[in-house]
Amino acid sequence: MRNLIGNKWTDSSNKKTIDVTNPKNKKLIDTVPESTLEDVNSAVTTAREAQGVWKEMPLCERSRILMKFVEFVQEDSDHLAQILSLETGKPIREARQEIEDVGVAVPAFVEKAKHLYGTMIPSGLEKGQEDSIQLVERQPLGVVAIIIPFSSPIHTFCQKVPAALLMGNAVIVKPSVYSPLTLTKLIYLLRKAGVPSGVVGVIHGTGKVVGQGLAHHQGIDMISLTGSTAIGMETMKACSENLTRFTLELGGNDAFILLEDGDIDLAVEEAVKGRMYNAGQVSCASKRFLIHNDVKTEFVKKLTSCLKQLKQGDPQEEETEIGTLIHDKAAKLVEQQVNQTIEQGAKLVLGGERSGAYYTPTILTNCKKEMDVMKDMEIFGPVISIMGIDSIEEAIEVANQSSYGLGGCVFTSDMKKANQVVQALECGSVAVNGTCSPLSFEMPLGGWKYSGMGNQGVAMMLEEMSRVKTVVLKNMMERK
Repeated sequence: MRNLIGNKWTDSSNKKTIDVTNPKNKKLIDTVPESTLEDVNSAVTTAREAQGVWKEMPLCERSRILMKFVEFVQEDSDHLAQILSLETGKPIREARQEIEDVGVAVPAFVEKAKHLYGTMIPSGLEKGQEDSIQLVERQPLGVVAIIIPFSSPIHTFCQKVPAALLMGNAVIVKPSVYSPLTLTKLIYLLRKAGVPSGVVGVIHGTGKVVGQGLAHHQGIDMISLTGSTAIGMETMKACSENLTRFTLELGGNDAFILLEDGDIDLAVEEAVKGRMYNAGQVSCASKRFLIHNDVKTEFVKKLTSCLKQLKQGDPQEEETEIGTLIHDKAAKLVEQQVNQTIEQGAKLVLGGERSGAYYTPTILTNCKKEMDVMKDMEIFGPVISIMGIDSIEEAIEVANQSSYGLGGCVFTSDMKKANQVVQALECGSVAVNGTCSPLSFEMPLGGWKYSGMGNQGVAMMLEEMSRVKTVVLKNMMERK
Protein backbone atom coordinates (compact mmCIF):
# COMPACT_ATOMS: atom_id res chain seq x y z
CA MET A 1 0.00 0.00 0.00
CA ARG A 2 1.07 3.59 -0.59
CA ASN A 3 0.13 7.11 0.42
CA LEU A 4 -2.45 8.94 -1.68
CA ILE A 5 -1.46 12.58 -2.19
CA GLY A 6 -3.41 14.35 -4.89
CA ASN A 7 -3.89 11.85 -7.70
CA LYS A 8 -0.67 9.94 -7.04
CA TRP A 9 -0.11 6.82 -5.00
CA THR A 10 3.37 7.42 -3.63
CA ASP A 11 6.04 6.02 -1.35
CA SER A 12 7.38 8.07 1.55
CA SER A 13 10.01 10.66 0.68
CA ASN A 14 12.62 8.63 2.57
CA LYS A 15 11.52 5.35 0.94
CA LYS A 16 11.16 3.69 4.38
CA THR A 17 8.30 1.27 5.01
CA ILE A 18 6.44 -0.32 7.92
CA ASP A 19 5.47 -3.98 7.87
CA VAL A 20 1.81 -4.91 8.32
CA THR A 21 1.60 -8.43 9.72
CA ASN A 22 -1.12 -10.94 10.55
CA PRO A 23 -1.37 -11.00 14.37
CA LYS A 24 -2.28 -14.69 14.30
CA ASN A 25 0.96 -15.94 12.74
CA LYS A 26 3.16 -12.82 12.32
CA LYS A 27 3.26 -13.32 8.53
CA LEU A 28 3.80 -10.24 6.37
CA ILE A 29 0.64 -9.06 4.61
CA ASP A 30 1.90 -5.84 3.06
CA THR A 31 3.91 -2.73 3.79
CA VAL A 32 2.96 0.94 4.10
CA PRO A 33 5.14 4.05 3.86
CA GLU A 34 6.83 5.37 6.99
CA SER A 35 6.00 8.94 6.03
CA THR A 36 7.95 12.05 7.00
CA LEU A 37 7.00 15.62 7.84
CA GLU A 38 7.81 16.46 4.23
CA ASP A 39 5.11 14.01 3.16
CA VAL A 40 2.68 15.50 5.68
CA ASN A 41 3.29 18.98 4.33
CA SER A 42 2.78 17.78 0.76
CA ALA A 43 -0.51 16.10 1.70
CA VAL A 44 -1.84 19.20 3.46
CA THR A 45 -0.81 21.58 0.68
CA THR A 46 -2.46 19.39 -1.94
CA ALA A 47 -5.66 19.04 0.10
CA ARG A 48 -5.95 22.80 0.61
CA GLU A 49 -5.70 23.39 -3.12
CA ALA A 50 -8.35 20.78 -3.89
CA GLN A 51 -10.86 21.77 -1.21
CA GLY A 52 -11.88 24.97 -2.96
CA VAL A 53 -13.32 23.02 -5.89
CA TRP A 54 -15.05 20.43 -3.69
CA LYS A 55 -16.83 22.99 -1.52
CA GLU A 56 -18.37 24.58 -4.61
CA MET A 57 -19.80 21.27 -5.79
CA PRO A 58 -23.55 21.09 -4.99
CA LEU A 59 -24.50 18.90 -2.04
CA CYS A 60 -26.62 16.73 -4.32
CA GLU A 61 -23.51 15.86 -6.34
CA ARG A 62 -21.38 15.20 -3.27
CA SER A 63 -24.17 12.96 -1.99
CA ARG A 64 -24.36 11.09 -5.30
CA ILE A 65 -20.62 10.38 -5.15
CA LEU A 66 -20.86 9.09 -1.56
CA MET A 67 -23.71 6.78 -2.48
CA LYS A 68 -21.72 5.47 -5.46
CA PHE A 69 -18.93 4.75 -3.01
CA VAL A 70 -21.38 2.64 -0.97
CA GLU A 71 -22.15 0.59 -4.08
CA PHE A 72 -18.47 -0.09 -4.71
CA VAL A 73 -17.92 -1.15 -1.09
CA GLN A 74 -20.86 -3.52 -1.18
CA GLU A 75 -19.65 -5.06 -4.45
CA ASP A 76 -16.22 -5.70 -2.89
CA SER A 77 -17.42 -6.47 0.65
CA ASP A 78 -16.13 -10.04 0.88
CA HIS A 79 -12.62 -9.05 -0.19
CA LEU A 80 -12.60 -6.06 2.16
CA ALA A 81 -13.73 -8.24 5.08
CA GLN A 82 -10.96 -10.73 4.37
CA ILE A 83 -8.33 -7.99 4.49
CA LEU A 84 -9.81 -6.52 7.67
CA SER A 85 -9.79 -9.90 9.40
CA LEU A 86 -6.22 -10.61 8.33
CA GLU A 87 -4.75 -7.32 9.53
CA THR A 88 -6.70 -6.99 12.80
CA GLY A 89 -7.17 -10.60 13.91
CA LYS A 90 -10.92 -10.12 14.36
CA PRO A 91 -13.23 -12.99 13.37
CA ILE A 92 -14.36 -12.92 9.76
CA ARG A 93 -17.99 -12.61 10.87
CA GLU A 94 -17.19 -9.45 12.83
CA ALA A 95 -15.18 -8.13 9.89
CA ARG A 96 -18.17 -8.55 7.58
CA GLN A 97 -20.40 -6.74 10.06
CA GLU A 98 -17.96 -3.86 10.19
CA ILE A 99 -17.81 -3.55 6.39
CA GLU A 100 -21.62 -3.50 6.41
CA ASP A 101 -21.41 -0.33 8.53
CA VAL A 102 -20.62 1.61 5.36
CA GLY A 103 -24.05 0.81 3.94
CA VAL A 104 -25.72 1.95 7.15
CA ALA A 105 -23.76 5.07 8.06
CA VAL A 106 -23.15 6.77 4.72
CA PRO A 107 -26.80 6.89 3.56
CA ALA A 108 -27.80 8.17 7.00
CA PHE A 109 -25.28 11.02 6.82
CA VAL A 110 -26.39 11.81 3.26
CA GLU A 111 -30.03 12.13 4.31
CA LYS A 112 -29.16 14.25 7.35
CA ALA A 113 -26.97 16.55 5.23
CA LYS A 114 -29.86 17.12 2.82
CA HIS A 115 -32.02 18.26 5.73
CA LEU A 116 -29.46 20.31 7.62
CA TYR A 117 -31.33 23.50 6.87
CA GLY A 118 -30.16 26.99 7.68
CA THR A 119 -32.08 29.33 9.96
CA MET A 120 -33.80 32.65 9.32
CA ILE A 121 -34.20 34.96 12.29
CA PRO A 122 -37.31 37.16 11.86
CA SER A 123 -36.88 40.90 11.53
CA GLY A 124 -37.74 43.16 14.41
CA LEU A 125 -36.97 40.87 17.32
CA GLU A 126 -34.64 43.55 18.64
CA LYS A 127 -34.80 47.30 18.39
CA GLY A 128 -32.67 48.48 15.51
CA GLN A 129 -33.12 45.27 13.52
CA GLU A 130 -36.54 46.08 12.07
CA ASP A 131 -35.16 46.44 8.54
CA SER A 132 -32.75 43.48 8.59
CA ILE A 133 -33.03 39.93 7.29
CA GLN A 134 -30.83 37.63 9.39
CA LEU A 135 -29.68 34.23 8.19
CA VAL A 136 -27.57 31.49 9.76
CA GLU A 137 -25.86 28.94 7.51
CA ARG A 138 -23.15 26.30 7.76
CA GLN A 139 -19.95 26.26 5.74
CA PRO A 140 -16.98 23.90 5.47
CA LEU A 141 -14.04 24.05 7.84
CA GLY A 142 -11.42 23.42 5.16
CA VAL A 143 -9.02 20.49 5.57
CA VAL A 144 -9.89 17.87 8.18
CA ALA A 145 -7.28 15.36 9.38
CA ILE A 146 -8.87 12.14 10.62
CA ILE A 147 -6.76 9.88 12.84
CA ILE A 148 -8.11 6.34 13.10
CA PRO A 149 -7.03 3.65 15.60
CA PHE A 150 -6.47 -0.05 14.99
CA SER A 151 -9.69 -1.12 16.72
CA SER A 152 -12.80 -1.01 14.50
CA PRO A 153 -11.13 1.14 11.80
CA ILE A 154 -14.01 0.93 9.33
CA HIS A 155 -16.60 1.81 11.95
CA THR A 156 -14.52 4.84 12.92
CA PHE A 157 -14.09 5.80 9.25
CA CYS A 158 -17.88 5.73 8.89
CA GLN A 159 -18.33 8.05 11.87
CA LYS A 160 -16.02 10.72 10.49
CA VAL A 161 -15.12 10.68 6.80
CA PRO A 162 -18.62 10.83 5.20
CA ALA A 163 -19.64 13.75 7.41
CA ALA A 164 -16.45 15.69 6.63
CA LEU A 165 -16.80 15.19 2.88
CA LEU A 166 -20.52 15.95 2.76
CA MET A 167 -19.94 19.29 4.46
CA GLY A 168 -17.45 20.28 1.76
CA ASN A 169 -14.16 19.60 3.49
CA ALA A 170 -11.07 17.94 2.11
CA VAL A 171 -9.99 14.94 4.18
CA ILE A 172 -6.62 13.42 5.05
CA VAL A 173 -6.91 10.00 6.71
CA LYS A 174 -4.11 8.78 8.97
CA PRO A 175 -4.66 5.05 9.72
CA SER A 176 -3.04 3.04 12.48
CA VAL A 177 0.14 1.31 11.33
CA TYR A 178 -1.41 -1.95 12.59
CA SER A 179 -4.60 -1.86 10.49
CA PRO A 180 -4.07 0.46 7.51
CA LEU A 181 -4.90 -1.80 4.58
CA THR A 182 -8.71 -1.90 4.50
CA LEU A 183 -8.90 1.84 5.11
CA THR A 184 -6.59 2.47 2.18
CA LYS A 185 -8.87 0.34 0.01
CA LEU A 186 -11.81 2.53 1.07
CA ILE A 187 -9.92 5.67 0.07
CA TYR A 188 -9.27 4.07 -3.32
CA LEU A 189 -13.00 3.39 -3.70
CA LEU A 190 -13.87 6.98 -2.77
CA ARG A 191 -11.65 8.18 -5.60
CA LYS A 192 -13.16 5.59 -7.93
CA ALA A 193 -16.64 6.87 -7.01
CA GLY A 194 -15.72 10.37 -8.15
CA VAL A 195 -14.24 12.28 -5.22
CA PRO A 196 -11.89 14.71 -7.02
CA SER A 197 -8.13 14.47 -6.88
CA GLY A 198 -6.70 15.86 -3.64
CA VAL A 199 -10.03 16.04 -1.82
CA VAL A 200 -9.41 12.76 -0.06
CA GLY A 201 -6.00 11.35 0.76
CA VAL A 202 -4.30 8.88 3.03
CA ILE A 203 -0.91 9.21 4.67
CA HIS A 204 0.68 6.34 6.56
CA GLY A 205 3.25 6.40 9.31
CA THR A 206 3.77 6.66 13.03
CA GLY A 207 1.61 8.71 15.32
CA LYS A 208 4.67 10.52 16.61
CA VAL A 209 5.63 11.83 13.17
CA VAL A 210 2.49 11.81 11.02
CA GLY A 211 -0.25 12.15 13.65
CA GLN A 212 1.47 14.91 15.56
CA GLY A 213 2.73 16.46 12.32
CA LEU A 214 -0.87 16.89 11.20
CA ALA A 215 -1.92 18.22 14.62
CA HIS A 216 0.84 20.86 14.59
CA HIS A 217 0.30 21.88 10.95
CA GLN A 218 -1.06 25.37 10.28
CA GLY A 219 -2.85 24.13 7.18
CA ILE A 220 -5.13 21.77 9.09
CA ASP A 221 -8.48 23.23 10.11
CA MET A 222 -9.64 20.34 12.27
CA ILE A 223 -8.31 17.15 13.84
CA SER A 224 -10.77 14.35 14.53
CA LEU A 225 -9.02 11.68 16.56
CA THR A 226 -10.07 8.39 18.08
CA GLY A 227 -7.39 6.95 20.33
CA SER A 228 -5.97 6.82 23.82
CA THR A 229 -6.45 9.61 26.35
CA ALA A 230 -2.70 10.22 26.47
CA ILE A 231 -2.55 10.76 22.70
CA GLY A 232 -5.67 12.91 22.88
CA MET A 233 -4.07 15.22 25.43
CA GLU A 234 -0.92 15.48 23.34
CA THR A 235 -3.04 16.30 20.29
CA MET A 236 -4.97 18.98 22.19
CA LYS A 237 -1.69 20.70 23.07
CA ALA A 238 -0.58 20.62 19.45
CA CYS A 239 -3.92 22.01 18.24
CA SER A 240 -3.71 24.88 20.72
CA GLU A 241 -0.70 26.30 18.87
CA ASN A 242 -2.88 27.25 15.90
CA LEU A 243 -6.32 27.22 17.56
CA THR A 244 -7.12 24.17 15.42
CA ARG A 245 -10.51 22.66 16.08
CA PHE A 246 -10.66 19.09 17.31
CA THR A 247 -12.93 16.25 18.33
CA LEU A 248 -11.56 13.50 20.54
CA GLU A 249 -13.03 10.08 21.25
CA LEU A 250 -10.68 8.61 23.82
CA GLY A 251 -10.38 5.81 26.37
CA GLY A 252 -13.14 4.38 28.50
CA ASN A 253 -13.71 2.17 31.52
CA ASP A 254 -17.48 1.78 31.32
CA ALA A 255 -19.43 0.55 34.32
CA PHE A 256 -21.89 -2.35 33.93
CA ILE A 257 -24.40 -2.31 36.81
CA LEU A 258 -26.66 -5.27 37.59
CA LEU A 259 -29.11 -4.56 40.40
CA GLU A 260 -30.81 -7.25 42.47
CA ASP A 261 -34.02 -7.07 40.38
CA GLY A 262 -32.29 -7.18 36.99
CA ASP A 263 -32.74 -9.94 34.41
CA ILE A 264 -29.65 -12.11 35.02
CA ASP A 265 -29.89 -14.07 31.77
CA LEU A 266 -30.21 -10.87 29.76
CA ALA A 267 -27.30 -9.31 31.66
CA VAL A 268 -25.10 -12.32 30.91
CA GLU A 269 -26.03 -12.25 27.22
CA GLU A 270 -25.29 -8.53 26.95
CA ALA A 271 -22.07 -8.85 28.92
CA VAL A 272 -20.73 -11.48 26.53
CA LYS A 273 -21.75 -9.58 23.39
CA GLY A 274 -20.58 -6.20 24.65
CA ARG A 275 -17.28 -7.28 26.22
CA MET A 276 -16.06 -10.07 23.95
CA TYR A 277 -16.59 -8.24 20.64
CA ASN A 278 -13.25 -7.63 18.90
CA ALA A 279 -11.58 -9.56 21.73
CA GLY A 280 -12.49 -6.76 24.13
CA GLN A 281 -10.70 -4.06 22.12
CA VAL A 282 -13.53 -1.53 22.18
CA SER A 283 -13.34 1.83 23.95
CA CYS A 284 -17.05 1.99 24.79
CA ALA A 285 -17.29 -1.61 25.98
CA SER A 286 -18.32 -2.45 29.56
CA LYS A 287 -15.18 -3.11 31.59
CA ARG A 288 -16.09 -2.68 35.28
CA PHE A 289 -18.88 -5.06 36.28
CA LEU A 290 -20.71 -3.95 39.43
CA ILE A 291 -23.00 -6.84 40.35
CA HIS A 292 -25.40 -6.83 43.30
CA ASN A 293 -24.27 -9.38 45.89
CA ASP A 294 -27.74 -10.99 45.96
CA VAL A 295 -27.31 -12.14 42.34
CA LYS A 296 -23.53 -12.17 41.91
CA THR A 297 -23.04 -15.91 42.42
CA GLU A 298 -25.66 -16.80 39.83
CA PHE A 299 -24.36 -14.17 37.40
CA VAL A 300 -20.79 -15.47 37.64
CA LYS A 301 -21.90 -19.08 37.24
CA LYS A 302 -23.95 -18.37 34.11
CA LEU A 303 -21.33 -16.02 32.67
CA THR A 304 -18.61 -18.65 33.15
CA SER A 305 -20.73 -21.23 31.36
CA CYS A 306 -21.33 -18.92 28.39
CA LEU A 307 -17.69 -17.89 28.02
CA LYS A 308 -16.53 -21.51 28.12
CA GLN A 309 -18.68 -22.20 25.07
CA LEU A 310 -17.16 -19.44 22.95
CA LYS A 311 -14.81 -20.67 20.24
CA GLN A 312 -11.50 -18.86 20.08
CA GLY A 313 -9.34 -19.66 17.09
CA ASP A 314 -8.35 -18.76 13.54
CA PRO A 315 -10.05 -15.46 12.68
CA GLN A 316 -10.55 -16.64 9.08
CA GLU A 317 -12.69 -19.61 10.13
CA GLU A 318 -16.45 -19.09 10.07
CA GLU A 319 -17.10 -20.68 13.47
CA THR A 320 -14.54 -18.54 15.31
CA GLU A 321 -16.13 -16.14 17.80
CA ILE A 322 -13.00 -14.61 19.35
CA GLY A 323 -9.82 -13.95 17.44
CA THR A 324 -6.55 -12.36 18.47
CA LEU A 325 -5.64 -9.03 19.92
CA ILE A 326 -3.96 -6.63 17.50
CA HIS A 327 -0.44 -7.88 18.33
CA ASP A 328 1.59 -9.77 20.92
CA LYS A 329 2.46 -6.60 22.82
CA ALA A 330 -1.24 -5.83 23.38
CA ALA A 331 -1.86 -9.35 24.70
CA LYS A 332 1.16 -9.11 26.99
CA LEU A 333 -0.20 -5.85 28.42
CA VAL A 334 -3.55 -7.52 29.16
CA GLU A 335 -1.69 -10.39 30.81
CA GLN A 336 0.26 -7.93 32.95
CA GLN A 337 -2.92 -6.06 33.98
CA VAL A 338 -4.73 -9.26 34.92
CA ASN A 339 -1.76 -10.41 37.01
CA GLN A 340 -1.60 -7.03 38.70
CA THR A 341 -5.30 -7.22 39.59
CA ILE A 342 -4.84 -10.73 41.01
CA GLU A 343 -1.89 -9.49 43.09
CA GLN A 344 -4.18 -6.78 44.48
CA GLY A 345 -6.63 -9.43 45.71
CA ALA A 346 -8.87 -10.41 42.79
CA LYS A 347 -9.72 -14.07 42.17
CA LEU A 348 -9.19 -15.67 38.76
CA VAL A 349 -12.32 -17.68 37.92
CA LEU A 350 -11.73 -18.34 34.22
CA GLY A 351 -9.05 -17.79 31.59
CA GLY A 352 -5.98 -15.70 32.25
CA GLU A 353 -3.93 -17.48 29.58
CA ARG A 354 -1.96 -15.95 26.72
CA SER A 355 -0.48 -17.50 23.58
CA GLY A 356 1.10 -14.98 21.24
CA ALA A 357 -1.58 -12.41 20.40
CA TYR A 358 -4.36 -14.65 21.73
CA TYR A 359 -5.76 -14.04 25.20
CA THR A 360 -8.47 -16.28 26.58
CA PRO A 361 -11.83 -14.92 27.83
CA THR A 362 -11.19 -14.12 31.48
CA ILE A 363 -13.29 -13.53 34.59
CA LEU A 364 -11.93 -11.84 37.72
CA THR A 365 -14.05 -11.67 40.87
CA ASN A 366 -13.58 -10.20 44.36
CA CYS A 367 -12.51 -6.88 42.88
CA LYS A 368 -12.58 -3.94 45.30
CA LYS A 369 -13.21 -0.27 44.71
CA GLU A 370 -9.61 0.58 45.66
CA MET A 371 -8.14 -1.57 42.87
CA ASP A 372 -6.74 0.07 39.75
CA VAL A 373 -9.10 -1.94 37.56
CA MET A 374 -12.09 -0.32 39.29
CA LYS A 375 -10.71 3.16 38.61
CA ASP A 376 -8.65 4.10 35.58
CA MET A 377 -6.87 0.94 34.43
CA GLU A 378 -8.58 0.19 31.13
CA ILE A 379 -8.02 -3.45 30.16
CA PHE A 380 -8.23 -3.53 26.36
CA GLY A 381 -8.93 -7.23 26.07
CA PRO A 382 -11.51 -9.97 26.79
CA VAL A 383 -11.52 -9.53 30.56
CA ILE A 384 -14.56 -9.16 32.83
CA SER A 385 -13.67 -7.67 36.22
CA ILE A 386 -16.43 -8.14 38.80
CA MET A 387 -17.08 -6.28 42.05
CA GLY A 388 -19.98 -7.05 44.38
CA ILE A 389 -22.20 -4.14 45.44
CA ASP A 390 -24.92 -3.86 48.09
CA SER A 391 -26.84 -0.80 46.90
CA ILE A 392 -27.57 1.44 43.96
CA GLU A 393 -25.73 4.25 45.73
CA GLU A 394 -22.57 2.15 46.02
CA ALA A 395 -22.77 1.26 42.34
CA ILE A 396 -23.04 4.90 41.32
CA GLU A 397 -20.17 5.90 43.59
CA VAL A 398 -17.81 3.28 42.14
CA ALA A 399 -18.92 3.96 38.56
CA ASN A 400 -18.20 7.68 38.93
CA GLN A 401 -14.83 7.32 40.65
CA SER A 402 -13.13 6.73 37.29
CA SER A 403 -11.58 9.62 35.38
CA TYR A 404 -13.19 8.18 32.26
CA GLY A 405 -16.75 8.92 31.20
CA LEU A 406 -17.53 7.29 27.88
CA GLY A 407 -20.49 5.04 28.65
CA GLY A 408 -22.29 2.94 31.22
CA CYS A 409 -25.32 0.69 31.66
CA VAL A 410 -27.76 -0.61 34.25
CA PHE A 411 -29.94 -3.73 34.43
CA THR A 412 -33.10 -3.45 36.52
CA SER A 413 -36.84 -4.06 36.22
CA ASP A 414 -37.58 -0.84 38.12
CA MET A 415 -37.59 2.15 35.76
CA LYS A 416 -37.34 4.58 38.66
CA LYS A 417 -34.06 2.94 39.69
CA ALA A 418 -32.97 2.92 36.06
CA ASN A 419 -33.61 6.64 35.76
CA GLN A 420 -31.75 7.28 39.00
CA VAL A 421 -28.67 5.60 37.54
CA VAL A 422 -29.08 7.27 34.13
CA GLN A 423 -29.17 10.72 35.71
CA ALA A 424 -26.31 10.04 38.12
CA LEU A 425 -23.69 8.42 35.88
CA GLU A 426 -21.00 10.82 34.69
CA CYS A 427 -20.67 9.62 31.12
CA GLY A 428 -21.77 10.45 27.60
CA SER A 429 -23.98 7.40 26.98
CA VAL A 430 -26.08 5.21 29.28
CA ALA A 431 -27.99 2.08 28.30
CA VAL A 432 -30.82 0.48 30.27
CA ASN A 433 -31.07 -3.31 30.15
CA GLY A 434 -28.36 -3.49 27.51
CA THR A 435 -24.87 -2.13 26.89
CA CYS A 436 -23.65 0.90 24.96
CA SER A 437 -21.66 -1.26 22.55
CA PRO A 438 -22.56 -0.68 19.84
CA LEU A 439 -24.63 2.49 19.65
CA SER A 440 -26.70 3.30 16.59
CA PHE A 441 -24.94 5.55 14.08
CA GLU A 442 -27.86 7.92 14.54
CA MET A 443 -27.02 8.56 18.20
CA PRO A 444 -24.43 11.05 19.44
CA LEU A 445 -21.27 9.33 20.66
CA GLY A 446 -19.03 11.38 22.90
CA GLY A 447 -17.22 11.12 26.16
CA TRP A 448 -17.22 13.11 29.38
CA LYS A 449 -14.19 13.78 31.55
CA TYR A 450 -11.05 12.06 30.22
CA SER A 451 -12.99 10.19 27.54
CA GLY A 452 -12.98 13.01 25.05
CA MET A 453 -14.58 16.13 23.61
CA GLY A 454 -17.11 16.52 20.83
CA ASN A 455 -19.67 14.09 19.48
CA GLN A 456 -19.81 11.66 16.59
CA GLY A 457 -22.96 10.17 15.10
CA VAL A 458 -25.45 11.32 12.52
CA ALA A 459 -27.23 13.49 15.08
CA MET A 460 -24.23 15.82 15.58
CA MET A 461 -21.19 15.02 13.43
CA LEU A 462 -22.20 17.17 10.46
CA GLU A 463 -22.29 20.17 12.78
CA GLU A 464 -18.89 19.22 14.19
CA MET A 465 -17.50 19.11 10.64
CA SER A 466 -18.71 22.60 9.72
CA ARG A 467 -18.83 26.13 11.08
CA VAL A 468 -21.54 28.74 11.40
CA LYS A 469 -21.73 31.88 9.32
CA THR A 470 -24.25 34.58 10.19
CA VAL A 471 -25.45 36.69 7.26
CA VAL A 472 -27.25 39.99 7.85
CA LEU A 473 -29.01 41.72 4.96
CA LYS A 474 -29.36 45.28 6.21
CA ASN A 475 -32.04 47.77 5.23
CA MET A 476 -34.02 45.20 3.25
CA MET A 477 -37.47 46.00 4.54
CA GLU A 478 -39.62 48.66 2.94
CA ARG A 479 -40.02 51.63 5.24
CA LYS A 480 -43.48 53.11 5.71
